[in-house]
Amino acid sequence: MITGASSGIGAAAARLFGAEGASLVLMARRQKLLQDLVEEVCEAGGAATAVAGDVTSVQDVTAAVAAAREVYGGLNGAFNNAGWSAMPAPLHLMDDSDFDATMNVNVRGVWNCLRQQIPALLENPDGGSIVNTSSTAGVVSPRFPPAPYIAAKHAVIGLTKAAAEEYGDRNIRVNALIVGATRTELMQQGFDLVPTLEQDFKDRSMLPRVAEPDEIAQAAAWLCSDASSFVTGGSIPVDGGFTAL
Repeated sequence: MITGASSGIGAAAARLFGAEGASLVLMARRQKLLQDLVEEVCEAGGAATAVAGDVTSVQDVTAAVAAAREVYGGLNGAFNNAGWSAMPAPLHLMDDSDFDATMNVNVRGVWNCLRQQIPALLENPDGGSIVNTSSTAGVVSPRFPPAPYIAAKHAVIGLTKAAAEEYGDRNIRVNALIVGATRTELMQQGFDLVPTLEQDFKDRSMLPRVAEPDEIAQAAAWLCSDASSFVTGGSIPVDGGFTAL
């Protein structure tokens, strides 16, 4: 199950996971883009099902997990990638609506997914793996994201650690990706808004460039696979060294 699958990192993950042989339930709000992606994955020889929905809705998340059971017989892994941020502004000038929307998508969205995915994974004798998308903003405080986004991505890491500890003895692994600046639709909006932003990220990274969505998808695929069988509770940086400086 991949959320935020209609574009950016989620879409790259769908293509990669499908090519690697995973059967996919793809969830996002934009139904047309989602359906186009399902057709692309299937035409390439993969298996994918679209469930249009919003991670802030328990009913929508429940429907996606139900689709995994109904279409494929169960759920073995999940990449909780849906995210959102308001445009940057000083904390005291931000509206409560920006705070609420940021927390709802980034924190409650992960919470809703964990609450529905974990019971499905508990049905598997071999457990499963969940990957949550956090950010460099979940570890440090970069200059660009607004305060609610930084708080939300810190919370994602907390939820990841808590779930990993609670369900490790049932062989359910839960990890977070510390994602650096990546050339997604949302990130490009930030680059367009702040002309110096892309160079700022490059200057603060050991690898002086912005990531491509497929590079993040590769890390998620590893964490969802048996190749990372002894990795749980981790916050794995895929950030070009941004948080190491």
